[in-house]
Amino acid sequence: MVRLILLYAFALLFIVAGIAHFTLDDGFARMFPEWVPFKYPIVYITGVMEWILAIMLLIKRTRRVAGILTAIYLVAVFPANIYMAIAEIPAPWETYTDPLILWIRFLFQPLLICWVLFVSKKA
Repeated sequence: MVRLILLYAFALLFIVAGIAHFTLDDGFARMFPEWVPFKYPIVYITGVMEWILAIMLLIKRTRRVAGILTAIYLVAVFPANIYMAIAEIPAPWETYTDPLILWIRFLFQPLLICWVLFVSKKA
């Protein structure tokens, strides 16, 4: 039962994050260095990817592969978090984020990866 609640919570988190890619697109685009082309298409594509992964997590038949793909996705977007911390780019929903928070945020990526792998594992 706990695993199911955590599964729904993670899927909801990814759905909300996907929505944020469209409603806070300027903030997400700031997360890329200047030399990266096509920032907005990348932001929108990753938002849609988060919705697809969330839906796949909710479907029992695709849950395990979705968990693995989500873990890979979280590793793939980690460089953006590094850039945010180094360049002191605020969170997409803020105009200023304390630099310490940007560095502490790194601790959450492994937690999210463990969370999704746990909830997608066959019981």
